[in-house]
Amino acid sequence: MNIIEVTGTEEQIAIYTHLTEAQLRNRLSPADGIFIAESPKVINTALSSGMQPLSLLCERRHIVGDAKCIIDRLPDDFPVYTADREVLGGLTGYTLTRGVLCAMRRPEERHAADVVATARRVAVIDGVTDTTNIGAIFRSAAALGMDCVLLTRTSCDPLNRRSVRVSMGSVFLVPWAWIDSVDDIKEYGFKTVAMALRDDSVCIDDVKLKNEPRLAIVLGTEGDGLSNDVIAGADYVVRIPMAHGVDSLNVAAASAVAFWELSYKNIE
Repeated sequence: MNIIEVTGTEEQIAIYTHLTEAQLRNRLSPADGIFIAESPKVINTALSSGMQPLSLLCERRHIVGDAKCIIDRLPDDFPVYTADREVLGGLTGYTLTRGVLCAMRRPEERHAADVVATARRVAVIDGVTDTTNIGAIFRSAAALGMDCVLLTRTSCDPLNRRSVRVSMGSVFLVPWAWIDSVDDIKEYGFKTVAMALRDDSVCIDDVKLKNEPRLAIVLGTEGDGLSNDVIAGADYVVRIPMAHGVDSLNVAAASAVAFWELSYKNIE
């Protein structure tokens, strides 16, 4: 193991301590982009999915503890930066989940046409900017039968550190890609479902939805939901029945209900 004690001056750990998410992403040179995976489970999932690790930052006690299963998978000369919990917390500005972070190279962006080529059920995220919601939607998409996820470019980056952590690594398990507009999905032969509260909406258990061979479930922003244009252009406007006078669900909760109800794995 190439164990390197951290004093706070190492330029190599700037990716953990000084760079913003935007700087890590490196829009001007995407091939040089980096993301941070947090917690042993998430890091192991990323490694198993083919992500390229660059360095590890972990509490000293976890070198032979929670991080050992990760370190055992890495080359002997792989840099492992370490210090006590208080030192690392002071440098990063937050408490490390299970005491370990891993910097990884961002994967090459995939084209939406390739991602949806064989898909039957697609989750489409339109303008969702909360990192926790993005992670939760990805986790539900992977668990509840979505073949892939598409995001409009006004949405939060799925490889944001918090999004990755909340997804529990699911962002590495389900294919995803960026799209410029929700309208793009129709070019690939999908009928669109707009999740929205409208008088003309149909119930989510409507048999017509389940009989659609290719369906894209469109989820909108946390506050305003989907735009009027997106709703007007949808093939179906769908509601989730509510009890006790509740008018809506959080977008992450609504996504789980929709994915379960409309997944073809649940239909067949």
